[in-house]
Amino acid sequence: MERVTGRLIQMYGNIVNFLRKCVFYILSVGPIPNHIAFIMDGNRRYSKRLNLMQGAGHKVGYSALMSMLKYCYELGVRYVTIYAFSIDNFKRSPEEVQSLMDLMLDKIEELLREESIVNRYGIRVYFSGNLKLLNEPVRLAAERVMLATAKNSKAVLSICVAYTSTNEIVHAVRESCEEKCDEIALLNSSGGYEPDESDHLIKVTDIEKHMYMAFAPDPDIIIRTSGETRLSNFLLWQSANCYLYSPSVLWPEIGFRQFLWAILNFQRTQFYLDKKRKQL
Repeated sequence: MERVTGRLIQMYGNIVNFLRKCVFYILSVGPIPNHIAFIMDGNRRYSKRLNLMQGAGHKVGYSALMSMLKYCYELGVRYVTIYAFSIDNFKRSPEEVQSLMDLMLDKIEELLREESIVNRYGIRVYFSGNLKLLNEPVRLAAERVMLATAKNSKAVLSICVAYTSTNEIVHAVRESCEEKCDEIALLNSSGGYEPDESDHLIKVTDIEKHMYMAFAPDPDIIIRTSGETRLSNFLLWQSANCYLYSPSVLWPEIGFRQFLWAILNFQRTQFYLDKKRKQL
């Protein structure tokens, strides 16, 4: 009986996978987003709604994340960014922060396993943010994953931890100013340098190359669950002309239907968004 049940489950899974690939094949006729970003909102509310233990919602949310990553890379989305932990999250209770750090450490180490989604799809992983704010075990684990996946080139996963856009922008401006001061000092020391006003200007491109997210193009879609339409200090610099989708489901509840609807709406608005980008 168990053997028959196992075969039926496997057969059902194969049919679902086949149908999903058929849907993706049809979607590929239209424009496919190059970069999708996720704000994973609603893990704590999910736990409270179901009277689960603290942190249980984040564990279920991790399974939802793995499904979203699989859908993205099967569809051909090259860049995926997730908002995993804001700098503001450090203001939560020490017990909750420690619980989240422990969970993060466990899931980061999972990425190093041979059968992980990172190795199956050839994904290069970046951890973006002020990593100095992380505790040492998490920071070292993140560095190991980035080093281990550095040669992967099929897709990119950016995990924003200890991140806010304001911190990213301040960091980039500070780095740009220091770089410009070094350039001017070098020119002065070489002799015969006649200063020009334009030499002292910091351009937008100077700032952008020092952003935490400088390695990735601007997102085409930002998906935030739980029905919220706020960006919560996430990719503010990069999201001027992207499509924001806010399904009402909490993050652990997100599924293929919400993902499909996001892609269809993006394809419907993509012409307008491209037109706005070209006007800049």
